[in-house]
Amino acid sequence: MKPAIVFGTRPEIIKLPPVVRAFEKEGIRPLLIHTGQHYDYEMSNVFLEELELQRIDYHLEVGSGSQAEQTGKAMIKIERVLMDEKPDVTIVQGDTNTVLAGALASVKLRIPVAHVEAGLRSFDRTMPEEINRVLTDHASDVLFPPTEEARRNLEREGITENVYVTGNTIVDAVLQNSEIAEQKSRILEELSLKPKGYILITAHRAENTDSRENLEKLIGIFESLSLPAVYPMHPRTENRLKAFGLWERVGQIKDLIVTKPLGYLDFLRLQKNAKIVMTDSGGVQEESIILNVPCLTLRYNTERPETIEAGGNVLVGLEKERVLEYVNRLIEDEEFYKRMANAPNPFGDGKAGERIASILLGMYDGGKLVVRSSRFI
Repeated sequence: MKPAIVFGTRPEIIKLPPVVRAFEKEGIRPLLIHTGQHYDYEMSNVFLEELELQRIDYHLEVGSGSQAEQTGKAMIKIERVLMDEKPDVTIVQGDTNTVLAGALASVKLRIPVAHVEAGLRSFDRTMPEEINRVLTDHASDVLFPPTEEARRNLEREGITENVYVTGNTIVDAVLQNSEIAEQKSRILEELSLKPKGYILITAHRAENTDSRENLEKLIGIFESLSLPAVYPMHPRTENRLKAFGLWERVGQIKDLIVTKPLGYLDFLRLQKNAKIVMTDSGGVQEESIILNVPCLTLRYNTERPETIEAGGNVLVGLEKERVLEYVNRLIEDEEFYKRMANAPNPFGDGKAGERIASILLGMYDGGKLVVRSSRFI
């Protein structure tokens, strides 16, 4: 069997190694195609190095651009590779432009598509990621929702065949790497931070950073925090702050440490030892509940509702009063803090990568992937 794995961003680089390793345990070497959607060293190469994914077969160097430009470039370059390599299945993960491009290029070449982390929905069509999720799910032939909630989302859209609930590979990655991070990372010492003595912030979503109004709301929140905070900043966010003339204001916030994007092990150690995580990232919401750290999500919806239902995450939006209410309650109310910190992980047992590889290998028969689909039977 010859699987092709297409990826291009930090979350994909983190979540796909468990699938790669599961195939390698079976003696299968997946074809690794990196689009370069995230191309800075801090957003890509450092993760490849730390997660031992330096062996990339194709670097497509798509780079930045508008939604259409980036997706189109990726499709063109992925198509050329797939035509040359003729894999038996193309595996994509998540909701990025790379994911949509990989799925569309593959399905148009009659190569089956397997979507890892299928079925996630925020039900907010203003988010580019939501469009990518929906279109990729409907183009895919084998779908791996991480939870029953995600499976039900697919069922409501009429997708019921070749759907397998596997858990989320983020659990595999966190369990495999959190102890390594504690041993190897020196980030707390370098930033003079004490465990459980700071807030970790990430904010990079377009809906938060492409609007001056929303960026000003974020800055107002950061200015009012009652604990030191560390903010590894996405290059996109830094560029928008500078474009809106807000960069100097951020630099004047007392007890806010702004860093460049961090490697996975440094970030994981920061996250594990934070008192509170504030984020607009779906992946960080997942990691926080796995690591037993209360999460406040700087959005009004989430495609990870399981974290809300489990009690480890709260949607606080960008309203300063609501954000500070929860921050202060987590600092002052020990019982409330314990309830959020001890919320059960809804994303599985850390064996999702093994299940995904096993299911796909079980579908491989007669030199091809056999799926219940009129296109490929």
